Amino acid sequence: MENKWSIFNRALKDSFIKMNPKIQIENPVMMIVYLGAIITTVLFFTQGLGAGNQTWFTFSIALILWLTILFANFSEAIAEGRGKAQADSLKQAREDVTAKKIKSIDTPMAQEEVLSSALKKGDLVYVVAGEQIPMDGEVVEGAASVDESAITGESAPVIRESGGDRSAVTGGTTLVSDHLIIEVTAESGNSFLDKMISMVEGTERKKTPNEIGLQIFLITLTIIFLVVSATLYTFTDFSSQLIGRGEAISITTLTALLVCLAPTTIGALVSSIGIAGMSRLNKENVVAMSGRAIEAAGDVDILLLDKTGTITLGNRRASEFRPVAGIEEIEVAKAAQLSSASDETAEGRSIVVLATEKFGLEEHLIDESKATFIEFSAKTRMSGIDYEGQEIRKGAADTMKQYVEAHGGVYPDDCDEIVADIAKVGGTPLVVVKNKVVLGVVYLKDIVKTGVKEKFEDMRKMGIKTIMITGDNPMTAAAIAAEAGVDDFLAEATPENKMDLIRKYQEKGHLVAMTGDGTNDAPALAQADVAVAMNTGTQAAKEAGNMIDLDSSPTKLISIVKIGKQLLMTRGALTTFSIANDIAKYFAIIPVLFFSIYPELTALNIMHLTNPTTAILSAVLYNALIIVALIPLALKGVKYKEMPASKILSHNLLVYGLGGIVAPFIAIKAFDMILTLLFF
Repeated sequence: MENKWSIFNRALKDSFIKMNPKIQIENPVMMIVYLGAIITTVLFFTQGLGAGNQTWFTFSIALILWLTILFANFSEAIAEGRGKAQADSLKQAREDVTAKKIKSIDTPMAQEEVLSSALKKGDLVYVVAGEQIPMDGEVVEGAASVDESAITGESAPVIRESGGDRSAVTGGTTLVSDHLIIEVTAESGNSFLDKMISMVEGTERKKTPNEIGLQIFLITLTIIFLVVSATLYTFTDFSSQLIGRGEAISITTLTALLVCLAPTTIGALVSSIGIAGMSRLNKENVVAMSGRAIEAAGDVDILLLDKTGTITLGNRRASEFRPVAGIEEIEVAKAAQLSSASDETAEGRSIVVLATEKFGLEEHLIDESKATFIEFSAKTRMSGIDYEGQEIRKGAADTMKQYVEAHGGVYPDDCDEIVADIAKVGGTPLVVVKNKVVLGVVYLKDIVKTGVKEKFEDMRKMGIKTIMITGDNPMTAAAIAAEAGVDDFLAEATPENKMDLIRKYQEKGHLVAMTGDGTNDAPALAQADVAVAMNTGTQAAKEAGNMIDLDSSPTKLISIVKIGKQLLMTRGALTTFSIANDIAKYFAIIPVLFFSIYPELTALNIMHLTNPTTAILSAVLYNALIIVALIPLALKGVKYKEMPASKILSHNLLVYGLGGIVAPFIAIKAFDMILTLLFF
């Protein structure tokens, strides 16, 4: 990443490049300032030095107007500079490498070496440890560790494997173990890395609906001030001749008046605010496919959150052994520990740890030649071990009931009661059976993440409703939802009812955000207003989402909503400040403009400005320098607070509305005093 001085130097250079009229015309408000600078510059050269003070006044106005344009360009360029610096580091990862193209999975050794840029969608490539993945794709065979630090910045490798929701790989990342056969899903120039570079550089950034709406409003104000300013010349010329004193306002003064009254402050900063918002999102390792998605995040009032990984830690942990009548708890612990001896899942290891910690049971050393391990499968919904005459199984309650009764055993009623009690509090019961006899139940508990309840309370204060999505049964889902503090939940979730839920809220006028990583999440992601796809997820999920989280953290959705709201708050606050600025400018310029014709207007010169020249120069100077002063705020964003929209509005009106009125009074008076002291 480039250092700050490099970004500054690049932005300074780009500020002059942006002086191109083709670029300036994209911002109509600043185009008025641009034309004003040209007009006053022409007037300076046509007046000649013999015009004395009037010439230097015109020169000063022209210079300040050119600086105003330059400052506006700089605010946009410095915001873009951050993205360009990030893009430069990404381009290093987007090198054209040699790929091993194969014809089919069955003939991986029949390879043809081609450049990655020549790969087409649907091609198969063979990648081994130490090689760079040549292009975006889906793993169709193999499992391996992949270093994605070139994209995510995270040095720890991640697992990518065929099937499931961790099959997508990104071109430019590096394989660090084993081998993979990958089916290419994107062509050169259209890869995820290419899109990411374009987005962070800002080359594909389009104005969002809110920006367009604000620009229309600013243009309307500017047109009104343009019409008013245009009529002042004839009005003052007529009035001076009618009254017999004074003279018509000069073109230079009218130009300065128009620039000061037009909403140039927000006009100069509006683009940089949007770019900076996207930059803040990039810092969170989230790539937005459009600026519209970020703004939509700011307006979101419904959050759909997966239970696993977002609300809970993602791995259930054994917290208790509950025996049935006539069985000791330690017997349940021994059997459960033995059945989990080869279980490397987080749940299986937690059973071993609980038995060891609670009863001091040492982990069994299994002679694998004498043991038969029964792996868990979605079909059988049980796992276990056959060892030294013991046939131990553990699994879901209904499955174990069928298993026991099918083998002539008796399933005790109190086991059903234990299972029901665990489900009521949001736990997952695993029934343990030894030699067809039910011993008891292992209570697996979903661990709600620390601080999640407080986060949801903050969301509630902001008027955002949180809904937990889970495949659990309604009873379990309700218990976890109550513990986590979410407002509602959707149990036994399927792709269809997730999409139906989103549609239901959208039909009521709500904006909905959700996360997902699997192919089965793609329909709901496509329907949601803000759809955050996990980078570890499938290609279908990535294509359906309008944001991609490079860290693949489901909790990132909350941060995204905050960034979106901060973007809208910043734009609103600076718009308020800009418009409020005009009040002081009225009192600075209007009285002195008509002073020679209507001396009684001196009463409106409440700032006691020295003369028309210092008053106008002070106002124009303030108009230019306030842009520079507000660049840090535009880039950083106003301070975010979890408050309802009405309170945020009241706060911003007080701080930026009142501040926008007071600040120019102080600054313009200070500039007037300095100019009087130095030149007049």
